[in-house]
Amino acid sequence: MHPEYTPSPVSPAVGDLTTRPQMQAALNSLLGAVAPYCRAGESGIPLGHFTAHYGPKIAEMEALARMLWGLFPLLAGDGHSDPLPFFIEAIAHGTDPSHPHYWGDVQAYDQRCVEMAVFGIGLALLPQRWRQWFSEAQQQAMFTWLNQSAAAEIPDNNWHYFPILVQVGFHRAGLPFDRAAVERHFACMEHYYLGDGWYSDGPGRPRDYYISMGFHFYGLLYATLMAEEDPARARCLRERAMAFGQDFIYQFAADGSAIPFGRSLTYRFAEAAFWSAVAFSGLPLFSPGVVKGLVLRHLRHWLQQPIFDRDGVLSVGYHYPNLIMAEDYNAPGSPYWALKLFLVLALPEEGDFWQAEALPLPRLDRQRALPHAGQLIVRDAQDDHLFLLTAGQLELNNFVNSGPKYTKFAYSNRFGFCVERGRYGLPHAAGDSMLLLAEQDEYWRGRRDCREVETRDDLIFSRWLPWHDVEVATWLIPAGEGHVRLHRIATARTLTSAEGGFAVVSDAQTAIRTGAQGRRCDAIARNGTSVIQCLYATVPRQADWVRTPPNSNLMFADTAAIPVLKALLPPGEHWLGCWVAASPQAAIADAEVPQWTLAEGTLTLLFDGHTQRIRL
Repeated sequence: MHPEYTPSPVSPAVGDLTTRPQMQAALNSLLGAVAPYCRAGESGIPLGHFTAHYGPKIAEMEALARMLWGLFPLLAGDGHSDPLPFFIEAIAHGTDPSHPHYWGDVQAYDQRCVEMAVFGIGLALLPQRWRQWFSEAQQQAMFTWLNQSAAAEIPDNNWHYFPILVQVGFHRAGLPFDRAAVERHFACMEHYYLGDGWYSDGPGRPRDYYISMGFHFYGLLYATLMAEEDPARARCLRERAMAFGQDFIYQFAADGSAIPFGRSLTYRFAEAAFWSAVAFSGLPLFSPGVVKGLVLRHLRHWLQQPIFDRDGVLSVGYHYPNLIMAEDYNAPGSPYWALKLFLVLALPEEGDFWQAEALPLPRLDRQRALPHAGQLIVRDAQDDHLFLLTAGQLELNNFVNSGPKYTKFAYSNRFGFCVERGRYGLPHAAGDSMLLLAEQDEYWRGRRDCREVETRDDLIFSRWLPWHDVEVATWLIPAGEGHVRLHRIATARTLTSAEGGFAVVSDAQTAIRTGAQGRRCDAIARNGTSVIQCLYATVPRQADWVRTPPNSNLMFADTAAIPVLKALLPPGEHWLGCWVAASPQAAIADAEVPQWTLAEGTLTLLFDGHTQRIRL
């Protein structure tokens, strides 16, 4: 650590985060907490004793590189950061093949390719500073090291943007530019563009919040920095971001929180990095005030959560430190991709974004169908509780707990979701927002891959086979304060079933109530109320509840209470229907439950004073 630099503790007490200086102070506070681990003469930052699949040395390089996503925009906006000399020295050492702390030559599928992208952004935003910081020999060594990315073997997914951004930096800094590499990588990504602004993260791969950060964030950087050199592609990328943003805004609540779904959630406030890129690019998606409100509320929301270790370093986890939900590629420094949110610090104080008054969310529809993602988002009247109904996405790559992260029926900005703590026994099976089936042996199976999916404005349908001789058809239908689930189960074997609602905190204050002749369970907790009620069943169904182990829910570390409905299913065809709801307000326990009839393939629901008929 440089002796002239005194680290400052991380604290949300950097003001109310409404101004550019306050956001600069927030970033410097985050960087300051890492300063004690920045050792002079080295090229990485060791932040912990666990690691990822790429090992500790590359993890230390990753930690350093991810700090730069905040540092470079800060400097581009004429900001100041005390630890800058360490980073300059570390970059020079890491790209020098004769130095003992050289970052090394790139191999196939190498994490170092991922981290190279930020250096391209640094070159693009700060070309003059780059020449001041480094000698000609050092600049040449950096070019040689970074240019490995152009031909490196990488996964066929969002990684294609990393060599593209390196080449953007070369072009903006007047270095040799490999246009053919850029064209080749863009051509690969075009194969998994789905339409209406949506991509999958590779052929047939997931569609989640990562699309906002792994495609559109980088795409808007490219469209802005290469607008003159590549106007047709820049226009295309901006149009796609415009379409995507009309959907993506539905992921955010009035308090700035977002719906956790999918992998890479430890990047935390990168959930809203897309909006920083919208501001940086001047994309006229929403007014500067609306975009500013989205960015600042989201950051304020996160700084109110216990996401830091004792020394102020960002932890791996979501609302609290939690390695159980981490991916194989989450090392101690990985969470600092959250600093992508600070891209807005590159914008001038006198510009539209910083001069605008932060505005609340615009008026949004109660429901929003996202057909390309197989999702349907439902909002309450206060934009306070949002939940995401899903068709299920199977992802078997190196995403730990991919089943709970992708295949549940519903995900909530208030109640999150639970991950596995062991496959044996219902309390450990992360059964919130799932229908679990077992052969009376406590080995539970839920929805994984789907044979058929349909997303409509009023429902989501999926057909799935937990065994080769068991077929389940599931309809998820928004209704009143919650949603209706209907399942048609054709089974050749005797099964036990357990269907869970949303998870809430389970502690001494949590009250569990059963009613409706044993067909309803309410879990009333300090963080809200969760309800599940049987509406229709061709077999007897009994309300109950289960308690999960601690640290299984992403939003709270306490054990979780999940209301459930249980039934025994003999061989044959069965229909199960229930209403599921949750709210931060206890009044949800008294909310109107939809009235229900099912006849001749049509489901009729009566709630909120109107009738809804749905053809199944």
